[in-house]
Amino acid sequence: MDRRRFLLTGTAGVATAVVGVPVTASTSERSAAETSARPRPTPQQLAWQREELSMFVHFTVNTFTGKEWGEGDEDPKIFDPTDLDARQWARAAKSSGFGSMILTAKHHDGFCLWPTATTAHCVRSSPWRGGKGDVVREFVDACRAEGLGVGFYLSPWDRHEPRYGSGQAYNDFYIAQLTELLTQYGPVVEVWFDGANGEGPNGKRQTYDWPRIHRTVRELQPDAVVFSDAGPDVRWIGNESGIAGTTCWSTVDPARVPSAGFDSVWTADALQQGDPHGPVWRPGESDVSIRPGWFWHEQENAKVRSAAGLLDLYFNSVGRNSKLLLNVPPTPAGRFHDADVASLAGFASRRAALFGGGNLLQGARTRASASAAGHAPERVLDQDPDSHWRAADAGGERWIEFELEREIAFDTVCLQEAIALGQDITNYRVERWHEGQWLPFAWGTTVGCKRLQRFGLARARKIRVVIEHAYRAPRLSTVALYRGATA
Repeated sequence: MDRRRFLLTGTAGVATAVVGVPVTASTSERSAAETSARPRPTPQQLAWQREELSMFVHFTVNTFTGKEWGEGDEDPKIFDPTDLDARQWARAAKSSGFGSMILTAKHHDGFCLWPTATTAHCVRSSPWRGGKGDVVREFVDACRAEGLGVGFYLSPWDRHEPRYGSGQAYNDFYIAQLTELLTQYGPVVEVWFDGANGEGPNGKRQTYDWPRIHRTVRELQPDAVVFSDAGPDVRWIGNESGIAGTTCWSTVDPARVPSAGFDSVWTADALQQGDPHGPVWRPGESDVSIRPGWFWHEQENAKVRSAAGLLDLYFNSVGRNSKLLLNVPPTPAGRFHDADVASLAGFASRRAALFGGGNLLQGARTRASASAAGHAPERVLDQDPDSHWRAADAGGERWIEFELEREIAFDTVCLQEAIALGQDITNYRVERWHEGQWLPFAWGTTVGCKRLQRFGLARARKIRVVIEHAYRAPRLSTVALYRGATA
């Protein structure tokens, strides 16, 4: 969010192993030992990705100045929301299907939304709630009242703090702020960092102590996932458009993006696509704002993303093996604007209309090319993300077939791997039986946690999913077809 970066896109002929297809000789020759022990998610990573939707909340002095990046010299007295209602934020998130929320506890301007002991540049110095308020506390209480997970963003770049750029002194200051957030507000599910690193008031740049920062989170909130460009638990997807790569692995090679803020040729590709041979599991998070800006601006009230636009984002993030982090900024009054709330409600309605009717393949007879014992093909229809069909081996094409009593009409396909056991599928196609032959209507590379594809309305009684290549015997937990409400 609001990163100052210059990520470069690549040119053909370099780093082909990052893309799942085509499979080159070098990848196909990897030994069974290399592919048998592929990375798997931790329970926290697994729960994080299956949640699918998280909401960012950008709120600070910028909300009152109209800026995207504060200068750090803002008077705390400008922070005075007249009707702050964090419960309204949480209700909007919950009712539209989001599982957690992340608050900008401190943005680049350095203003803290809680009464920190580290600086006077915080809500304690504002007129809001008579200087006794705590936005973080109200946010946390609202999330918990609605059953939502709590997350915090604490900007490492601080344009107000004089110690920024001093090295150890600023790192001590930053760790003290992080410690307050992680010890005073109960369990946290995600701690969000970026690599923003501009000059401080003394003209110096700061070297962040990332090992110490990550270690602090591990010690104080061991069940939280840590987001930054490079992980260590979840990674940035490489853009602020909410769009994951059409090929997107949850595995990465840490050497390609070793730290937050790292920038070189192919960094964007490494973040977008992951790496099929990466030794660690770091799924991608796709962040984007519901408005053109990250903070509320009155002139953008007519530019809120539509419900249809949000559904497109869902397909291009969650539907590409990523998680969607959607920013919704409160107004100066301290509430979500009606236009944003209406768009969120429409987004939820569109998902319900598309997926709420259930999998059109339910009740189909299933068979497969070959199945491992205990992993029959009908398991892909039981709605348990851990129950799955597993092919007997990884060699050659493997397929799973569905035959229905009558013809169905559909325009959306959903595939899911049993990612608790890793990610393996590199190429697939989906076919329908028509006039004595199999005709493909969808195809792609990676599947991962969820792969969603839309296409023109098709009809068939028999459907087949073909796994063209996988690094191990493929494990599909879901095959589903749906029809859009307007199709």
